[in-house]
Amino acid sequence: ITYRRWSPDDPVLYDFTVDTKTDHIGSYLAIRQIRSVSVNGHLRLLLNGRPLFINGVLDQGYYEEGIYLPEDPKEYLRDIRRMKELGFNLLRKHIKIEPEIFYYYCDREGMLVMQDMVNSGIFHPFRDTVLPTIGLIRRNDTRNVDEKRYDFFIRHSLETIDHLAKHPCIIAWTIYNEGWGQQKASDAYRILKAHDPSRLFDTASGWYRPNESDIDSCHIYFRNKVIRNKDRSKVLMLSEFGGYVRKIEGHVFDKRKANYGYGKKDSEEELTNAIFEAYMKMVIPSIKNGLCGSVYTQVSDVEEEVNGLYTYDRQICKVDKEVMRKIKDMLEEAYLRELR
Repeated sequence: ITYRRWSPDDPVLYDFTVDTKTDHIGSYLAIRQIRSVSVNGHLRLLLNGRPLFINGVLDQGYYEEGIYLPEDPKEYLRDIRRMKELGFNLLRKHIKIEPEIFYYYCDREGMLVMQDMVNSGIFHPFRDTVLPTIGLIRRNDTRNVDEKRYDFFIRHSLETIDHLAKHPCIIAWTIYNEGWGQQKASDAYRILKAHDPSRLFDTASGWYRPNESDIDSCHIYFRNKVIRNKDRSKVLMLSEFGGYVRKIEGHVFDKRKANYGYGKKDSEEELTNAIFEAYMKMVIPSIKNGLCGSVYTQVSDVEEEVNGLYTYDRQICKVDKEVMRKIKDMLEEAYLRELR
């Protein structure tokens, strides 16, 4: 028997049932593989043995009418389809675990997911966000360890994997984001990787990079910078960038505070051109240096953040959809050239 493998282009799911004397249970499974291989000195991603460039978008999972949850669960499905329409193939689910139906829709629609763990611990905005965002990054994660909090985080991370590991859409886990509560990151990688060796782990998304990780992960805002692969034992990824502001009156959560983002744009054309330029000047030139994926910030506006591709109410797409799909084609072509 030949089985089709699950992918964004062919998200085939195989239904099955289990019958006992008292129960009839239905579920589904899928077959897929994610791995990295060395090509011309750089690790490259393959999905089911075929080249995969991650064209991702940051998804915080917040909704105007319910904040943590949409009013209608099918809004998850609509968000997935909105992002696929713009050419994206992955959602980075940002420091939030969604209800099971979100992952079911991703399985069904063929949307890859990079799932963040829910970070706990002390967060210092100036040290952990402001300084690194402008480029002052400490290259290690040495901290005063709170063993009780660390054990709590590891226990819940293991539970997250157990809860979600059956979903084929999830191809990678993010352990820590931008130093938020980051402790003993390499130890955390070894524990969690042993628990799920079938997926990739981004141990520290953004900065404070530990030795142990499958992904060398960077965040770049305010500028377009060609990235170079400094550690060829890891998959190179731009796990956050962009985040340009376009505020649309009548579609903001709080008029007084709605201004957060990176660079103000006043029209669909200006915003689309800025995004296009970021891909042309930073993302695509970095592919020859080993870049295997990028994650644009973000799906939609979130309260005072107005750097989404959609408004918070999802009523307006703020970019040119045709141009976004063109970017997707250009990324795939550039990636394939490097694998020939």
